[in-house]
Amino acid sequence: MVAMRSGDDGELVADCRLRLATDIFRHTWDVVVLAALDAGPRRRRALRRSIGGISDKVLTDALNRLLSTGLIERRHLAEAPPRVDYALTALGRSFADGPMRALGTWVTEYGDELSELQEGYR
Repeated sequence: MVAMRSGDDGELVADCRLRLATDIFRHTWDVVVLAALDAGPRRRRALRRSIGGISDKVLTDALNRLLSTGLIERRHLAEAPPRVDYALTALGRSFADGPMRALGTWVTEYGDELSELQEGYR
C-alpha cells in the first residue's frame, strides 16, 4: 500500500494517509451519522430521530468531529425561524460512495461469517 509508505525505503509510518482515513471508522457514531446524511441534508432534530439510540451529546460530538474533518457542512438557511441543516460535502460524498459503500458490500457478503467466528472465539 503506497499510502502507508514514508519513502522509498518501505518504512511504515503511523501518520500516513491510510490512518487518517481509517480514523473515521474509529468513532462508531460518526459513520452512522454519515450514513444518515447519505439520503440528503437534514436538520439536527430529524437526524437524531433517524438514528436510533444516539444521545444528544453523542450526536453533538459526532457532528463536531465530522465538521472538523470536512466530511459534512452546516448550512444556515435564511428562514423564519432560522434553520440549520447538515449535509455531506463533496469529500463526505466521496467517502460515503467509496469506502463506506465498499465496507457495506463486504459486510453484506461476509458479516454472518465474521459474526460466527467472533462468537466462536468467545
